[in-house]
Amino acid sequence: MTSGELAGVRCDLEDFAAEVFEPFARADQRRWGSVYLRGLLTGGGRKSVEPMAARLGEDGNRQALAHFITSSPWDPAHVRARLAWKMQAAIKPTALIIDDTGFLKDGDASACVTRQYTGTAGKVTNCQAGVSLHLAGDHASSAVNWRLFLPETWDPASPKADPAKVTRRAKCGIPEGLSIVEKWQLALDMVDETRSWGLDVPLAVADGGYGDTAAFRLGLEERGLHYVVGISTTVTAQPGDAAPCTPPYSGTGRRPAAQYPETAQSVKEMVIQAGRKTARSVQWREGSRPGTGRSGVKRMYSRFTALRIRPAGRQIRKAVTGPELPACWLLAEWPAREAEPVQFWLSNLPADTPLTTLVRMAKLRWRIEHDYREMKQAPGLAHFKGRTWRGWHHHVTLVSAAHAFCTLQRLARAPKDTAPA
Repeated sequence: MTSGELAGVRCDLEDFAAEVFEPFARADQRRWGSVYLRGLLTGGGRKSVEPMAARLGEDGNRQALAHFITSSPWDPAHVRARLAWKMQAAIKPTALIIDDTGFLKDGDASACVTRQYTGTAGKVTNCQAGVSLHLAGDHASSAVNWRLFLPETWDPASPKADPAKVTRRAKCGIPEGLSIVEKWQLALDMVDETRSWGLDVPLAVADGGYGDTAAFRLGLEERGLHYVVGISTTVTAQPGDAAPCTPPYSGTGRRPAAQYPETAQSVKEMVIQAGRKTARSVQWREGSRPGTGRSGVKRMYSRFTALRIRPAGRQIRKAVTGPELPACWLLAEWPAREAEPVQFWLSNLPADTPLTTLVRMAKLRWRIEHDYREMKQAPGLAHFKGRTWRGWHHHVTLVSAAHAFCTLQRLARAPKDTAPA
């Protein structure tokens, strides 16, 4: 990058910081927000306060940066809203993507750290878990909302409460009265907050950790949202053309309720019964690695089956008013070389939705993994050493802002309609 280009980037960063930090009440908050953001974008190692301060030269006031990120009483929601408005205009998102990521920790002092499963490590380990919501389109995505998951061990009302962790709540600044909220409910809360900012994105995408929970899917439907969510093979359903019938009445007692004549099957069984001949080849995007196609990059494609089904389960049965279960799409990936389908999704998109659209929306979830990887590698998403609830939310918000700035720079340099993934 030439000196002129570098100066342009610095000018862009100043303008960007002035816009997203405009809600700050005080000038010193705006100043240190801009400095912290620049520290996250400066290469050279870890992005915790002390090493960043050492790299920032005359702006490297460690004490001021530490106070700004851990103690200063600014509301991260105001910055996130500004960030969401800006990224919506740049990305033109087609979906909200929801997932969670782990923040590995050595000790037990940080807010909400406990032994729990995280896909970051692929096992149960000592970590914090953060749930995030991203605006996503085909060419770019951006994290715009976050929640820190409070485990049972930190909830004084839980039978699994750890007295040492409960005692640390006040020191970590965990809001008084805050109790455990499941991750899927945190996701719905973020959807509500994001929509309160004026963002209207009609589709939600999530993996099986959320899609397996019927209450999460019903929550999206109650909000008028379409969804494409991953599910496990244990989800059961009735065929799409199945109809409930009323058993014969004996003439005594209460009349029997209408019910389906057959026992619900697992989604895996339903796809296998449909047969591999129902699977069709679908390409959903071009990858980033070299390939042999006309475009010179590897094509992302596989074989997929789509069936109309009626998901079963106690929660769904309680939610419907009549005997008939609501119909939706079951999408299954069944690669040509596999003996069985390998991945499953449910979607309430309309019945006339093309298979290619179902696949493209299901596979759009890769963008959140891309965001996590970029935020952890460059701006240091998991580098924060502070131990407070407020500090964690401040840090992830500013890392999201740093990542968004990089995304905007990428989009600005790319030819129109061909921004790189």
